[in-house]
Amino acid sequence: MIKFVEAGGSKAEAARRFSVSRGRVYVWLALPKDQLKPGKPGPKQARKIDMQRLAAAIEAQPDRLQKELATDFGVCPSAIHRACKRLGITRKKTVALE
Repeated sequence: MIKFVEAGGSKAEAARRFSVSRGRVYVWLALPKDQLKPGKPGPKQARKIDMQRLAAAIEAQPDRLQKELATDFGVCPSAIHRACKRLGITRKKTVALE
């Protein structure tokens, strides 16, 4: 898209041709050339949850709630849920007494 505009194409035509807004065309044209490359994929910062520590905490006290673990690790309960899913730890199941 940048090459199209630099070759003499209009910004409006570039926006239509590449299915972006005219504002986005202006933003991309204003960026320095080194910032136009796509960034490295993946997480931008280190994970807050140490997976080995979480696995050890669950193994030591398997009856603890995700909410309690979240408080200990300083994250939200959904983060604990996702970490458990990554570790392959399923939810706590109770056995029905007959």
